[in-house]
Amino acid sequence: MDIDNKKATRQSYGEALAQLGKENENIVVFDADLASATKTDLFAKEFPNRFFDMGIAEQNMISTAAGMATCGKISYASTFAVFAAGRAYDQIRNSVCYPHLNVKICATHAGITVGEDGATHQMIEDISLMRTLPNMTVISTSDDIQTKWVVKEISKIDGPVYLRLSRLATPIIYDERHKFEIGKAVQIGNGTDGTIFATGVTVSEALKAQEELKNNGIDVRVIDIHTIKPIDKEIIVKCAKETKKLISIEDHNVIGGLGSAISEVLTEEYPSKLIRLGIKDTFGKSGKAEELMEYFGIVAKNIVRLFE
Repeated sequence: MDIDNKKATRQSYGEALAQLGKENENIVVFDADLASATKTDLFAKEFPNRFFDMGIAEQNMISTAAGMATCGKISYASTFAVFAAGRAYDQIRNSVCYPHLNVKICATHAGITVGEDGATHQMIEDISLMRTLPNMTVISTSDDIQTKWVVKEISKIDGPVYLRLSRLATPIIYDERHKFEIGKAVQIGNGTDGTIFATGVTVSEALKAQEELKNNGIDVRVIDIHTIKPIDKEIIVKCAKETKKLISIEDHNVIGGLGSAISEVLTEEYPSKLIRLGIKDTFGKSGKAEELMEYFGIVAKNIVRLFE
């Protein structure tokens, strides 16, 4: 992990989307008056005839993206997660998932790491909402390399996708040679003292904890669960069998998010205790992203404490 080299996954998304537009002329992009923030403006500059700014009308954006998908286009629709998963939920459910249309909902500014925008804009329920929808694939990426890969990869999936992206710049974890697969988590390390399951911005925190624990003689593995649905059941059960302690960490409500998804697998496949770190059924607060991660306990030191 390169802690000195950071980039927000929303920026990676914008760059990858512009490149994808050059490779596939069926790509069309929609935004809801936030193109400079979601970074879809990079696509708009390259392909103005395939970019549609729908204004502050998120429900209309999703419905129009669905309509384009019925005409053979691959629709990428972007806005902040609170508007994408929240305000447009009905349209996602009934106009995208029910008819199984080829719409990629790429939601930026997810979680409490939106920071100073405050509780109203800190979407900590979106993973829960999206993963309960039939036909929906749910992905939460952890760094620049993984995000650029997934933006292109989801264009090959025939059906709805929810991609969760962050405003906060996070360290580069992977190199460009790394091979990813939808539905297959990434294991980093082979420690048997514990497993840290993480997704999105918390993967780098898990890796920091892994390094600190190693210095203390405790060897743990980190599992980057970039695909929340379909979740990698095999690796969850494998880790439950091979390691002494199981921990999940996420920038999301502990109800319905990554920890809940893992717990569902364990309950059915291999009953085990899971310690869940996340937002404890409360709304967020206004503050700097790093301060809020500290306040809500989704940082490396809180993982390390669990081994004391």
